[in-house]
Amino acid sequence: MDAVKSPTWDANLYLKFADHRLRPALDLMGRLDPANGARAGHAIYDLGCGAGNITRILAERFAQSPIVGIDSSEEMLAKARSQTVDKRVTFARGDLARFTPEVPPAILYSNAAYHWLEGHIDLFPGLLSLLPSGGQLAIQMPRNHEAPSHALMRKAADAGPWKAKLDRVRGIAPVAEPGRYYDVLKPLCSALEIWESVYQQPLTGKDPVAQYTAGTGLRPFLEALDEAERKGFYDTYTGMVAEAYPTRPDGITLFPFRRLFIVARRA
Repeated sequence: MDAVKSPTWDANLYLKFADHRLRPALDLMGRLDPANGARAGHAIYDLGCGAGNITRILAERFAQSPIVGIDSSEEMLAKARSQTVDKRVTFARGDLARFTPEVPPAILYSNAAYHWLEGHIDLFPGLLSLLPSGGQLAIQMPRNHEAPSHALMRKAADAGPWKAKLDRVRGIAPVAEPGRYYDVLKPLCSALEIWESVYQQPLTGKDPVAQYTAGTGLRPFLEALDEAERKGFYDTYTGMVAEAYPTRPDGITLFPFRRLFIVARRA
């Protein structure tokens, strides 16, 4: 999260697009080894679990293992606890940059969380070292920072009287080229998969792309402004992204979204 101030997450707004965020989570989950879910005395961790919807699916996939969701947002954790009945699934507040497991992990799984941390690539070898031989580190991060949806955040920030307030706002940290993660992790792994997928997300409704990013990348900008400034900035950004992502004749707005996947098995 932001080194100065973490965003205050709106669980309901984030979950508005849960279906679109679910597919990459399942694609990542599909590369996990069932044998790691059956290691006695070990747990599966969902790092940056948010509202717990993916954590609960992990529990369904790995019925023999305790599942622990870790997040820094009390609002997200409250939502997660309120919707979880499986007693194998627990949630705890934690800092992903200083993660220390209480129960030894067999799998460290993280869907769309580590890109918020500056220097996240330097954390990955340490996470891998927490695993037993054969254990897996599985990470998915959006790599959409060069797309109009994200580049226009800064353009909108510079386009109005709110510019001075937003000059110091840091959005999502850029995710590096796949090769950088390969070079850092390969010497520590017995197997390493890295790939990218671009999801053509069909969105509907008013200002669909702005609504999507308002739950994630746009949030630090919105939180830095007062109510009147927030509306002006949001309307400016909305106009820009509407041009970049026009609504099609059938009422659908296609929102291409690139994501990076890493599945590393400890040597």
